[in-house]
Amino acid sequence: MPRPPRYDESALLDAAVRLAATGGPAAVTMSAVARESGAPNGSVYHRFPQRAALMAELWLRTVEEFQAASLPLFDAHPEPHVAAGAVARQVVAWCRAERERAVVLLYGVSAFGKAEWPEAYLRREQEGTRRVREAVAGLAERLGAATPLDIDRVSLAIAGLPLAIVRGHLHAGTPIPAHAEELAEQSATALLRGAGR
Repeated sequence: MPRPPRYDESALLDAAVRLAATGGPAAVTMSAVARESGAPNGSVYHRFPQRAALMAELWLRTVEEFQAASLPLFDAHPEPHVAAGAVARQVVAWCRAERERAVVLLYGVSAFGKAEWPEAYLRREQEGTRRVREAVAGLAERLGAATPLDIDRVSLAIAGLPLAIVRGHLHAGTPIPAHAEELAEQSATALLRGAGR
């Protein structure tokens, strides 16, 4: 039975996450990932033939983990306001549990060189974006959102507000308050109910 590789893709990406969280996307170089992971340079290039592929996989793995944690909640409760509150709460909970990955997401996809990604990565990113848009649209429809203002209000409630609660703490490296999840949930439902939805 062949021995598993000592420096697998996951370990290299974990190193890249640490570098990005502490030094920003510019700190993620092939040699820096090799040093951080303890892997030879050749192991990094074997799995990521160019930096664009490394940056794409770093972003996509992170955002897909975030989506996997939150997307199921869009339909998890028959009452759409409750579902919206659960999504908002989960955004904060994920950021608390995955601080370094959350910092990566705060930089945004363009900071990870999306313009230089190979086509396969671009298609993967587009598919993820489509899934999120469909989930938001479905929740908005259940809430009775009809206008662009209504739909933007839903996005603000389930993503914008929760991220606003944690952003400063993530950037400053300070603890996220214990009440942050509750605040995100209450803010989301209050915004949506206050609009008569």
